[in-house]
Order: sequence, then C-alpha cells, then structure tokens
Amino acid sequence: MKTAIQFITRLFPLWAVLFSGAALLVPSAFTWFSGSAIQWGLGFIMLGMGLTLRLEDFRRVLRRPAAVAAGVALQFTLMPLLGWSIAIGLELPRELAVGLILVSACPGGTASNVIAFLARADVALSVSMTTVSTLLAVVLTPLATEVFAGQLVEVDALGLLASIALIVILPVTLGVTANALSPRGASRLSEVSPIVSVVFIVLILGTIIGSNRDAILEHWQKIVLAVTLLHASGFVLGYAAARALGFETRVARTVSIEVGMQNAGLATALGQKHFAELLLVPVPCALSAVASCLFGSLAAAIWSRRPLEASPSLPEPGGVH
Repeated sequence: MKTAIQFITRLFPLWAVLFSGAALLVPSAFTWFSGSAIQWGLGFIMLGMGLTLRLEDFRRVLRRPAAVAAGVALQFTLMPLLGWSIAIGLELPRELAVGLILVSACPGGTASNVIAFLARADVALSVSMTTVSTLLAVVLTPLATEVFAGQLVEVDALGLLASIALIVILPVTLGVTANALSPRGASRLSEVSPIVSVVFIVLILGTIIGSNRDAILEHWQKIVLAVTLLHASGFVLGYAAARALGFETRVARTVSIEVGMQNAGLATALGQKHFAELLLVPVPCALSAVASCLFGSLAAAIWSRRPLEASPSLPEPGGVH
C-alpha cells in the first residue's frame, strides 16, 4: 500500500499535465471545486507537510544555516525579480502580470521534496528549505508582492499575511504538534497524506484552468512563455548562484530545485481571495504548478544519471511530500 502511494505521488507531474489538459477539454468536471474548497484543500496539504516534520528537522536547519539561508534568500529575491522582469518584458496584461509576480513571491512547494529525492539532491536540506521559506512567507510573500505588484495594482499586504497564517502556518503547526504528541499516529496519517495532497492539487489546478478556459486559450502563448521563462530561469540561476557561493553539487541541486519550484497552490488560493476583481490572476499560478513540475522532472531525469562529488550526507526526514 505504502509503495503504491509513493509510486502514484512521484508521478505527480504526469497527473498535473493530464488533469490540466482534461480541465481545458471538460471544464465542468473541475469547476465545482471552487471558493473556500481551495483554501481548505491547501490547508490539508499543509497539514500533511506538518505531519512529516519533527523538532529534529528544525534543529537540522541550525546545522546547515548557510545553505538554507542561501536557498531562502534566492527564493524571495531572485524569483520575484524574475517574475516582475518577465511580466514587464513580455508586456503581459495587468491581471496575468500580477499572477506571475504573486506565484514568484511564494515559498517553495512540497513537490520540491519529491523532485529533490528523484534528482539525488539533499532531501533533508530540501525539507528544511521548504519549511523555513514557508514559515517566512507569512511576512516575505506579502512584502515581495507589494514591492513588485504594487506598481500594477493595490496590494492588501496585511490581508495576504493573515491568509498565509491561516492557510499555511496554522495547519503546519497542528501537524508538527500532532507528530510530537503521537508520532505513531502521525506516521500512519503521513503515509496517505501525499496522495491526498496530489488529489487536492490537481483539483485546484483543474478548477482554475477550467474556470478560465477561454482566457487561457486567448493568451496561452504569453502565459506559457512567461511561466516557462520564470521556472527555467529559477532552476538555472539558482544552481549557478549556489555554485558561485561555493556550495557542493548536491547542495546546488537542492537550491536550484527549491528556487525553481513555488507553492503554486498557495499562490492560486491567495490570488483568488485577494484579487477577486482580477479574474485572471490565478491563471499563471495554476500553470506555474505544471511548468515547475515539468522542469523539476527534467532536472531529476538528468541529475539522477550524473555522479555526485563525495560529500557528507544527512539523515533524511520521516516522509517526503
């Protein structure tokens, strides 16, 4: 059972592509999953992440502060700058530009931990980076969004902060607490939570794509080009920056993955709630999930076949989402 769940979970990029395509063909099959359901779904995803975290995972951050700091810093500086630059350079319509900037300002997604495993990167470090960037996102995502998207539209930074605290920090905290109080129970739940996360993510992608089918078909060239440039640049520049800072290959791969993959589900939920009058804002966020997973899978396919330089390894966490 556990092996089957892991196999299905690791095929997430395939499910993302298939269900996104299905949403374009049959929008009504997904559009029922909307409104608060998206926020609840994302909350369950974050709860699943929390269930896999232990206090030891947070202590691990203290043992690799430079690597974690580099990855998180690039996540919240390089990516929003890339998002803004691409939006301006491609002259995206305002709604699409705001959506691209919003997703670029979000923390790393839990799918990055799966890609890190497949790419023979440092999974423990990946989990640490995802955890820290998620916690810091309460402040940094609203701040980065206001700095870059505030030129295009009024941004409710405090509202974004409150939403992230409710949708992300609360369920993660509940998951960590449950793991501390009942490790055995949390372990059982964490065995099935990855596949639950996959289901919720593809539903979120499907409803956003299905709801905006006509607009996507009208602007698909610019949207696809924008998210492709965003994530390709994130992967390449994240790796280059890590190597330039002197980190070993395994760490550079991890930084590249964390920088290049955003929590598109969070961006989608925030876009739908806080930019409701701008209907197309969630569209780049949804397509970003597909693009980042495709690039992540490509990177994993390439790196998994290339040797690593000798380096000390760290214990991996109890579960990978």
